[in-house]
Parts: sequence; C-alpha cells; structure tokens
Amino acid sequence: MIEVPAELAASQEKFNGAAGRAFVAGLPRRAAGFLRRWELRVDGPPMYGVCALVLPVVRADSTPAALKLQLLDEESAGEPVALRVWNGDGAVRLLEHDEPTGTLLLERLDSSRTLTHVPDTREAVAVIGALLARLTSVAAPAGIRRLGDIARGMLEQTPRALERVPDPADRRLLADCAAAVRELAAEPGDRLLHWDLHYDNVLAAGREAGGGRREPWLAIDPKPLAGDPGFELFPALWNRYDPAETVRRFDALTGSLGLDRERARAWTLGRVLQNCLWELEDGRPLRATDLEIGRALRT
Repeated sequence: MIEVPAELAASQEKFNGAAGRAFVAGLPRRAAGFLRRWELRVDGPPMYGVCALVLPVVRADSTPAALKLQLLDEESAGEPVALRVWNGDGAVRLLEHDEPTGTLLLERLDSSRTLTHVPDTREAVAVIGALLARLTSVAAPAGIRRLGDIARGMLEQTPRALERVPDPADRRLLADCAAAVRELAAEPGDRLLHWDLHYDNVLAAGREAGGGRREPWLAIDPKPLAGDPGFELFPALWNRYDPAETVRRFDALTGSLGLDRERARAWTLGRVLQNCLWELEDGRPLRATDLEIGRALRT
C-alpha cells in the first residue's frame, strides 16, 4: 500500500477541503488500481508537491516512467490535452491517461535535477526562454481555458479589490496593471501556454531528440491556457527573485520568444494583478516581490 505523505494531505485539506480529503483517502486504492491496470512496478520512493502524488515506476517492457495521481479539477483536466499537443517537444511525454480521474503515466525525467539547481540564473532563464519559444509556437486546441476569460474576470474583480488595499501607492500600481490588461483584453492570443513554467517545473532529461540532438531539459506540470505568450514570463521573474535582474530577465525572455516588448510588459503586469487579486481574496497582505516586479516593469 502507498502511504500518502502528510504534507500532501495537509495541502489538499487546505486548498480543496472535503474534496481534498476524499482524494487523499482514496489515493492508496487508486494507486494500486493503476499499477495493476498499466502493469507497473514501483521502483522508488513517492514524490509529491502541493497537488499530486508521483510514483517512479517501471513498465512491463522495463521502460522507466512516472505515475502521476492528482485531483481532477479545472487546471489538471487540461494537462494531458497540452502534453498530447506538444508530443514531447519541449515537454515531458505523455504515455497513458485516464480521463475520469486525471491520472497520467509520464516519461521518467530526473526529478533530482531542476533548473533551480543551476547556479547561474542567467543560464536558467535562457533555458526557460528556449522552452517557452517551443511550447508557445503551437495553437491551443479547443476546450483549453482562455486568457481572454481570465482577463475579463480580473478586470471585473479589480474595483472591489482596490478598496481593500490600504497603501495608496500599491492601489495606483494595481490600477495601472488593470489598465494595461484592459488595453489588450480584446486581443488575448491563441497560443498554447504552460502558465506555470518556473525553475522547479523544468527537469533534466537527456533523452534523444532525433538528428543526434539531445533534450537536456523538459517542462512538466502545465496549467494550460490559450493566450498571448507574454503571459508566460512572470514565473521566471518571480522565482529565484533578484531585483537587479528583473528587467534583464524580462528582456532576455522577450528576445527568446520574439515578443513585442510592450505587449509582453502589459501581460506581465496582468500576472502581477492576478497574484495580488489572489492574495486579497484570501485575506493576505500583498507580497513585496509582486509589487516590486510590477514597479520595475510599469515604467
């Protein structure tokens, strides 16, 4: 029987309440069922994040893989759709998928080596940029959540949210972020976005990519959206945050993706707004890093 890590149980309780508790309670049986169904053998300790339990497994043909067990919701439902579209080009390859539960069997990558472990953050940003250029080069398939809908929702929430921001300078910043989003809301784009490509969501791979080329790094754990690639840049600015590098990282990413700098700036301010709206909704103070990035890109 698989033992569910206490930290995963706690995060499911915190974020998903009763549904999270039910998911955790059913995990051992669900894992055992998919191990039988897909003829898998566990060959290492379980891994987990906030949302999912991942078991390193070996298939019947001795191929290593990873069994990802997660709560099916709006975000996780789009993951296999995006992975099929990318088909291993810049992202982990999907091997099997159970639609009713959202369970995935994935190509095994090296979970012990992420971009967070690369000491040179400029090198890490270059990897993110190269991956995003590939991932966002394809159109989003039907059924993926739309950035346009998210943008409209943020703009509807902003007036009420601003009333809960005590600092006038912070209120002005969020109002400016909303104004930037408003300018672009009618043209949200149609590319397939990862939405959460930070350094811990890029794992070492080393698989052959054809033509003698190897794939040293691949993206995992997408939260797919259909939209403008400028909405993709914020995680690489926020994670491993360095205020002296904010504008340089932004310029490096826009250059890698060939983006219009002003559009990308506006959509990145949209991510600042989105984060701040989430904090306000949960009754938490605004995070200094979000505000600093917003101020660095506002001018």
